[in-house]
Amino acid sequence: MAISQAEAEAVAQQLDHAERNQRQIGHVSRKFPDMDIADAYAIQRAWVSLKIASGQKLVGWKIGLTSRAMQRSAGISEPDYGQLLDSMVVHSGARLDTAAYIVPRLETELAFYLNAPLEGPGCGITDVLSATDWVVPALELIDARIEIEDAATGERRRVLDTISDNAANAAVILGGRPVRPDAVDLARVSATLSRNEVIEDSGVAAAVLGHPAQGVAWLVNKIAAHGERLESGALVLSGSFTSPVAARAGDTFYADYGELGVISVGFD
Repeated sequence: MAISQAEAEAVAQQLDHAERNQRQIGHVSRKFPDMDIADAYAIQRAWVSLKIASGQKLVGWKIGLTSRAMQRSAGISEPDYGQLLDSMVVHSGARLDTAAYIVPRLETELAFYLNAPLEGPGCGITDVLSATDWVVPALELIDARIEIEDAATGERRRVLDTISDNAANAAVILGGRPVRPDAVDLARVSATLSRNEVIEDSGVAAAVLGHPAQGVAWLVNKIAAHGERLESGALVLSGSFTSPVAARAGDTFYADYGELGVISVGFD
């Protein structure tokens, strides 16, 4: 570890202030050039602990950077993860205040609701499917409390910054038709994401590590190193299979998941 717990907590306070005031901070990786992924997750845990201390509740997890294209662009060889709080969860038909975010963008995902705990190491797809009650279409709203490009140097943020920033998570919009994990071929679920009736992107869930449940299995095995597991009742976003689409005031989004239904969300 290149940073102390006190330093991690100080950065967490800065991130919390940035989120509440919609004002980005500089790259954490520039301030701590020797930091590693363990340091980034230490900052993330410190920020989540701060949120929980304020009365929010941990309800689940998210997996990011699941596609090879996104991993190559970030210079990493595996996904990352963040944590979901109850304050982040909204439902289809909601209208969100664009001014509450900094650079809001939407991605299509599948969310897994667990009915049994999952722990690693050694967790696989079949374990995830056995422990899943429902799979639900979801949109993840991502944001950046850390500058995407450094104001002084023009350098793009590193994955260490994104992890510190709770893997860029800001909100989760749930909707569509929940299905049992064996009711459809989850890898073949596809979606189109439209903004103001124009299709901006489309994708298939197999883009998430070959199967969306593989993202959940990866997460279970990763957090086992910290003595953590996924609890029964947890909500897990398995990873995006479309590119982020910017959300602006006045926009209306529709995500069409075919037989799994539609999610809509508007921005004021």
